Amino acid sequence: MARSDRLFEIIQLLRAAPRPMTADVLADCLEVSKRTVYRDIATLQARQTPIDGAPGIGYMMRAGYDLPPLNFDAEEIDALRVGLAMLVRTGDSGLEAAAGSIRQKVDALHGPADWLQVSPWGAPRDDPAKGCVSIASLRSAIRDATKLKITYRSADGTESLRVIRPLALIYHLECVMVAGWCELRTGFRHFRTDRIYACVVLEDRFAEQSVLLRQLWGEENQWGTPDVSDEVSHPTRAP
Repeated sequence: MARSDRLFEIIQLLRAAPRPMTADVLADCLEVSKRTVYRDIATLQARQTPIDGAPGIGYMMRAGYDLPPLNFDAEEIDALRVGLAMLVRTGDSGLEAAAGSIRQKVDALHGPADWLQVSPWGAPRDDPAKGCVSIASLRSAIRDATKLKITYRSADGTESLRVIRPLALIYHLECVMVAGWCELRTGFRHFRTDRIYACVVLEDRFAEQSVLLRQLWGEENQWGTPDVSDEVSHPTRAP
């Protein structure tokens, strides 16, 4: 392990530790000698890293210390690049735009990596010009705990008007699904976003219920990922 990587790892270990870590423990974690740990700690302290402690007592990081952004090793940078590139598969144009912005920042610091390629095949793009709902608007409604009125078209072409309390987004390879409490069916439902042909954000909010609803949805969704063929339901308890 390069020394710069080792210094970074010491900071990460101390930040995560609930109590002081001795040089012996740090040496075992890093697979180096105690003398090397003492030298590295001294180097970090000389660089104004807020590490408190002493040999024989242990070391700990002062609360509130944070690392500069993008302080990753080579493998983590590759993982970040691939993960960002794979967002194109979600069909979520908002996340794709954000990923592009992050990639530019990564490339500015570390240079481009054209040798890492990801196939763009995946869910259909959420293009409002083609009548598709914006997934970004669904994410916003979930964050704000705001009800939505949607027009949903099932696989056989049947349309229905629903008022839902959106709780979560599930990104599949071939589509994105929004999970929520459907007031028409009085139960949890999963809707494919590419079959939502109209979506109106209502003034009604459900912030006080959102935590309980999401907890109930999570408990009842433990059986697995919902089918993506159409609107999906399963037994529910009233919130």
